[in-house]
Amino acid sequence: MKKIGIIALALFIQTAFAQTNRFVYQVTMKSDAANKNDIKTENAYLDISQEKSLFYSENRFKRDSIMQKNFQSGGGRGFNREQMEELRSNINYSVEKDRTNQKTLFKDRIGRDVYTYEEDRPLNWKISSETTKIGEYKVQKAETDFGGRKWTAWFTTDLPYQDGPYKFGGLPGLIVKVEDAQGDYSFDLMKNYKIPEIAGLNQFGNTIKVKRTDFIKQQEKFKKDPMSFMSQGGGGGFSQTRVMGSGGNRGGGGRGGNQNPADMKKRMEERVKDEAKKNSNPIELQ
Repeated sequence: MKKIGIIALALFIQTAFAQTNRFVYQVTMKSDAANKNDIKTENAYLDISQEKSLFYSENRFKRDSIMQKNFQSGGGRGFNREQMEELRSNINYSVEKDRTNQKTLFKDRIGRDVYTYEEDRPLNWKISSETTKIGEYKVQKAETDFGGRKWTAWFTTDLPYQDGPYKFGGLPGLIVKVEDAQGDYSFDLMKNYKIPEIAGLNQFGNTIKVKRTDFIKQQEKFKKDPMSFMSQGGGGGFSQTRVMGSGGNRGGGGRGGNQNPADMKKRMEERVKDEAKKNSNPIELQ
């Protein structure tokens, strides 16, 4: 009987650790350098399993779910434009951390394609003896310099994870709050609950694997010449490694076919310039 009890306990522990935990963070952003009063706030998920974690926008997850249902039904129902507009996100990237190999993969869309790179800068934390309480958790202070900003994090050992939102992690506990010194960006843990598995995000277009420095160059090139990224080849003429292809020409419908190319180019350039202005104070300054 004792042996059976030990086996049952072992199976219970294995099942508990096999589950995925979803941590919901409130993300606050002042992304427009010219207008720091324009404060954007939205929720993001950090899903953590035994093998990896994934950080991404709650709104993106909801939009993906709506689009997936629409494609599965043959696309005949169309989209509720107001609903989709309400789910627009300022967090267009996702961050995946491989807990086994200790690698951090960043993904973001440029034009038609999704670019991915492995983060090559280690997080060097200075852990303080200062402690406090945030919500129900006892937390400890840590500081680091990353991406041209000074960051202060508060982590807890009450939860068995050495992880956190965005690219942050590597502390002896889960990050409950992290904020830069200027107060431009902050991530605050709101709640957590169990889910069956880490979400699968839709990836329209090709996924292109690059180095971080090349990703930055491509971002700058896109701001200057967005139309070079919208051709069938995409990539802005960049020599890349495509790790996955899924067409990249989905959801076009018939509307775009009769549009004047010059008008399309003008609208695209205006939209990119407008977005660049609104994101003139990015989370990473260097």
